[in-house]
Amino acid sequence: MRDFLLNRQPKDIDIATSAHPKEVLRLFPHSTAVGAQFGVVPVRMYGHAYEVATFRSDAAYYDGRHPSSVTFSGPRQDARRRDFTINGLFYDPESERLIDYVKGRSDLKNRRIRAIGDPGERFNEDKLRMLRAIRFACNLNFSITAETWDAIQKLAPGILQVSGERIRDELTTILIGPAPGSGLKMLHESGLLPHILPEVEAMHGRLPFPGSSSDMLEGTGIALSLLRHASVELAFGTLLHYIGAQAGPSGEGAVFSDENAGLGGKTAEKICRRLRMPGSWIERVSDLVRTQPLLYEVREMRGSTLKRLLRKPNFSDHLELHRVHARSSGKALDCYDFCRRKIREYADQLHAPPLITGEDLISLGHKPGPLFKKILRTVEDLQLDGVLRTKKDAIRHVRRLFPLSKLKIEN
Repeated sequence: MRDFLLNRQPKDIDIATSAHPKEVLRLFPHSTAVGAQFGVVPVRMYGHAYEVATFRSDAAYYDGRHPSSVTFSGPRQDARRRDFTINGLFYDPESERLIDYVKGRSDLKNRRIRAIGDPGERFNEDKLRMLRAIRFACNLNFSITAETWDAIQKLAPGILQVSGERIRDELTTILIGPAPGSGLKMLHESGLLPHILPEVEAMHGRLPFPGSSSDMLEGTGIALSLLRHASVELAFGTLLHYIGAQAGPSGEGAVFSDENAGLGGKTAEKICRRLRMPGSWIERVSDLVRTQPLLYEVREMRGSTLKRLLRKPNFSDHLELHRVHARSSGKALDCYDFCRRKIREYADQLHAPPLITGEDLISLGHKPGPLFKKILRTVEDLQLDGVLRTKKDAIRHVRRLFPLSKLKIEN
């Protein structure tokens, strides 16, 4: 109902009814009983899945997330158990009437996020609601009422009762939403950030370079706001891209080095695992953080090293992170422009098939083992540098540089 009143396309439709789960299951025999003990029955119709929930009241919440039991009730009681007033609205399709027991329509009109009833009680019932408040505020461009905000700040440490994947899902929606920079600022000011991402909170007050007008946390927020059509991995990579920087001596700014970049990648991987991210996300986010400093060195790179970088499967994310970092920190975009020129210049070379493969090495008499990787890497570097241009050249090079007779003697 909220999205309908805001003229937004709803992602799903929740159906509430006075019918008990058994009656819903009888009316829709192809539905399943999963969740029926909590009054929710998934019903599939017209190629879509709908959650049909019986009006209910919740008993005490036993883990800061789930009620210990439910009691079936009426619509008024059901509305009052929900999180925010803008989510407590009902619509009766038969009478075409909006039903509002919690003054949610007024809060929608005034663009406010307000907890239903006592905010402390609502957040103690379900700690994830604190993150949801910030997500709704950012994505809808609403404000959070003072009472609701005060309760979030007071109860922020309790967010750690929520599972990593639930926190990840809310963070994802904030970071790829319309106002990720505002979301990061609200996470910091609410007191939630030190608990869910202490490594990011630690950037508050630390300058990225001498004389900077904003600290690393503010700079990260600016960078997030500059992203264009960010993937989930790019959004988290941007959030964590300063993570390896260490404070310089006497407050002179952060120190960036290859060692710190490696540390940043490892720390990013640790954070991603804590948030229960899929393996592919973890790999890409940590690689974004680890690789980012290299983009400031592209003009000094050997040709093969540069081409290996440019042909990364998600290099567009690396380049976009470099762009927003440069812009947010007041640096020039010359390395960004250089990479774009080289991508066009090397278009035919970046994805050319290798001149030789492991099968070719076996046919030459080499046995599979650690040497394979070294030989293939050497040949590929020379191919990318333009030294070797044909398979015949590559085979001749392997025979000269890695003669079988010499290898047998060494073995």
